[in-house]
Amino acid sequence: MNLLRFDSPAAWTACLASLWRDRLRVNPRLRQCLPAGNTPKPVFAAMLESVRRGQVSFRESEIFMLDEYGDLAPDDPGRCANTVRHCLVDHIDVGAFQFLDTTAPDLDAVCRAYETAIGPGFDLAILGVGLNGHLGLNEPGSAPGSLTRRIEMHPASVAASQQYLTHAHTPTWGATVGLKRLLESKEVWLLATGAAKAGIVRRLIHGPADISVPASLMQHHPNCCLFLDADAVSGL
Repeated sequence: MNLLRFDSPAAWTACLASLWRDRLRVNPRLRQCLPAGNTPKPVFAAMLESVRRGQVSFRESEIFMLDEYGDLAPDDPGRCANTVRHCLVDHIDVGAFQFLDTTAPDLDAVCRAYETAIGPGFDLAILGVGLNGHLGLNEPGSAPGSLTRRIEMHPASVAASQQYLTHAHTPTWGATVGLKRLLESKEVWLLATGAAKAGIVRRLIHGPADISVPASLMQHHPNCCLFLDADAVSGL
């Protein structure tokens, strides 16, 4: 795992956007797995501006959502897919946008179809590191060989979801791309910002690679970078 530290949010964002543009230029058919949440929003904004300026195109690429909450209405702005649509997808020329429909009556069938759509895997997986070390909704204890599936959310993840909602009905379960697919990605970028992430970043880097901290399993990925701001490295 390669560790990249940045002194300012602007430098962190600029580097990620520059590298992402490079990946799309080299491989216009890039197959990307993207997270929702607040951490990647500045990067999405920078990429949107890059598209507007004609610096890069998503026209031939595919975007796959990493995960999705359950028990939220299809149009709920707190849904992961809706968040990324609002920040990026609805404003770019993306070739295909794949997401997990947790409102479907047969979620197992949805997950199997998602696995089929993922097919040969991701060229690039951009993943936020959760406060408990989760990747997507691969909560602590998730098996390294896990595939796309329904999962019960950890209490920390339930609490974290509240910041994205405009109501008090918090989800307790969701669906997520499994660790197997993430570990098999050709390239992985782990994102962590803010002092609240300092503790889990320390465990991720210096602790053992085990399922108690799913993100730690990326320690041995052959092409993984951890992008940190100054606050997130304060515990090192």
